[in-house]
Amino acid sequence: MEVGKLAKYLNQLEETRSRLKITEILAQLLRETREKDVDKVSYLLLGVLAPQYKGVVFNLAERMMINVLAKAYDQQPETIVKQYKELGDIGLVAQQYAHAKRSKMLVSELYDELLLIAKYEGEGSVERKIDRLAKLISQLDPLSVHFIARIPLGKLRLGFSDKTIIEALSWMETGDKSLRSDIEEAYNIRPDIGYVASLVKKYGAKQLSTKVTPQIGTPIVPMLAQRLKSPEDMIQKMGEVSIEPKFDGLRVVIHYQRGKPTKAFSRNMNEISDMFPELQKLDQQLDAKEVILDSEAIGFDPKTKRLFDFQMTMQRRRKHNIDQTSREIPLTFQVFDLLYKDGESTLQDEYFVRRKKLEDTVNPGKPLQIDESTVTSDPEVIRLKHLEYLKKGLEGVIVKKNNSQYVSGRTGWRWVKMKEIEDARGKLVDTVDCVIMGYTSGKGKRTSFGIGQFLVGVRKNDKFLTVSKVGTGLTDTQFRELAKRLRKLTTKQKPKEYEVHKDLEPDYWVFPEVVVELAADEITVSPKHTAGLALRFPRLIGFRDDKSPREATTLAEFNHLAKLALS
Repeated sequence: MEVGKLAKYLNQLEETRSRLKITEILAQLLRETREKDVDKVSYLLLGVLAPQYKGVVFNLAERMMINVLAKAYDQQPETIVKQYKELGDIGLVAQQYAHAKRSKMLVSELYDELLLIAKYEGEGSVERKIDRLAKLISQLDPLSVHFIARIPLGKLRLGFSDKTIIEALSWMETGDKSLRSDIEEAYNIRPDIGYVASLVKKYGAKQLSTKVTPQIGTPIVPMLAQRLKSPEDMIQKMGEVSIEPKFDGLRVVIHYQRGKPTKAFSRNMNEISDMFPELQKLDQQLDAKEVILDSEAIGFDPKTKRLFDFQMTMQRRRKHNIDQTSREIPLTFQVFDLLYKDGESTLQDEYFVRRKKLEDTVNPGKPLQIDESTVTSDPEVIRLKHLEYLKKGLEGVIVKKNNSQYVSGRTGWRWVKMKEIEDARGKLVDTVDCVIMGYTSGKGKRTSFGIGQFLVGVRKNDKFLTVSKVGTGLTDTQFRELAKRLRKLTTKQKPKEYEVHKDLEPDYWVFPEVVVELAADEITVSPKHTAGLALRFPRLIGFRDDKSPREATTLAEFNHLAKLALS
């Protein structure tokens, strides 16, 4: 496929707001794409060159991309800067100057060149990236460069995600979404949209279950807990359960292979191995050649042994002075599940079977510990355990259905959590993870911060619907940090994923990247917030840098939370 043809599809996608129509366009594109190119096309549709966990990024700042365009089109950087300030889109700026005729370059050639440029490292790598990218850009026609120029800055943003491509792959085969669950199940085990698209193209969606298995070094989309308010509801929906403590820590999935460096992944599938040097010394604790473990990392005070909260534990994610930080904030990894061992997937095993394999595999010590577990069918036991863990400074209980499989995401009543205390976190039974969509200029004291309130929303498929404006719960330092982060994400145009009432439009729009945890007193009906409901008296608990926008609270979860508050 030629780049020019791909660009025409990208143009259709950018101009389309209907999710169904976007899916149909994607299905047609994928249908026309050859098997050997479908992985590359799938990546480029999302403006990336590889799955997130591989960490392939350009690391080019806007000023560098301005130099690329200046070099490509023989312009002064100041001229490009002026145009960029006026248009607010590097793709539109490039389109103004592009003079090449229809691009006959192949998509495979474009992808290979972009990947080569992105992987430049070492002394002089920035200059080499600029030179080679300028040469590439100069060969593209106006429509093609409009989209390709955005990719090095991570700003292609056509208003859909990998989930939409998954649905489009089903449409490609059957003309409907009937195969979506088969494809999504494979993607959850191997979250690489290019790899999965290639398999669908080659074998068909129905064959994925025989082709996709867990692999050491490739993250698995983690399983998440639903919310239920009462132990009686839990037993009614789940039957016999295992009760385990809920820690306020950082989700870490550990990939161990004897004789090789241990890898660790966050819940949003970023590799974070370098931040946990203690995970490189697990040979004595693991009775396995290779294993994938699900865990929660919790920091503790080395003097008092008191557990730290999430925000303190998150300091271990700093990229500098790791050895010093690991001494100041030592970690224990509370292991609670086993997903793979010595060539065998355990995802389809029932929970009590996985638990037995976990206990047979992990020798508790430093840094790995196994969560304690209580098996019961009695609601009163859940209630007592919940209170016991709260008194110990934990977050209550996680309750797990004993005969449930490991299913990625937050689906069904397999794992549930119960949070019902009223404290500084608010009166809701749980907090809400929202995406920041925009912000207003500050007034009074906040003028110096550059931000007054920020608009937040929950997720509905690939859309974000508003639920509140937030201006409380932040320290001066947090206001300044937030302003700094949001300025880098500001865009002149409202992102097409956003549904916002005109009366709630902020002074500045931002791309959906920052996730915040909010508490509130209650959820009320709202005629203006596009979710149909709104948070009352919202306040910031913290930034959830461990979560991506696709892990934000969904509209369905938000509605469920509102019902729990009324029950």
